[in-house]
Amino acid sequence: MNNQQDPAKKLAFEDFKPGSRFELGPYPVSAGEIIAFASEFDPQPMHLDEAAGKASILGGLSASGWHTCSMIMRMFIDGYIGNSTSQGAPGVDSCEWKRPVLAGDTLRGTSTVQSSRRLESRPGIGAVAFRHEIYNQRGELVCASENSGFFACRDEGESR
Repeated sequence: MNNQQDPAKKLAFEDFKPGSRFELGPYPVSAGEIIAFASEFDPQPMHLDEAAGKASILGGLSASGWHTCSMIMRMFIDGYIGNSTSQGAPGVDSCEWKRPVLAGDTLRGTSTVQSSRRLESRPGIGAVAFRHEIYNQRGELVCASENSGFFACRDEGESR
């Protein structure tokens, strides 16, 4: 998505109402990508070699959990953050790796708004709490996470 779009057309705090859902993906996972990420950041055998992955409890060449989170972040950017007034996030409340992400998987998912509130300490900014669920092509949940993000308000004077 183009971050240089008209600011009036970007998703702002007011667009993130509880219950709103944002579709994520598809994101195809390649063996090359898994090995490249693992080589630099998590060089464990099951992330570097197909045979080692098959011999492990993961059942194949598998993405590091941290790589999974990075792929999901890319899905967030492509799904909605890249066309929003995002101001960053205070952290991640929870992240559960439910199943391995294997070479050849295609990831899809949703981000669902759980709650939203304007920040009293930062006029013009709102906090949005999300729950994210990411599935592989077989419909198996591979990752569930929750976090909040900060978004600029479209209309600073609008009451909520």
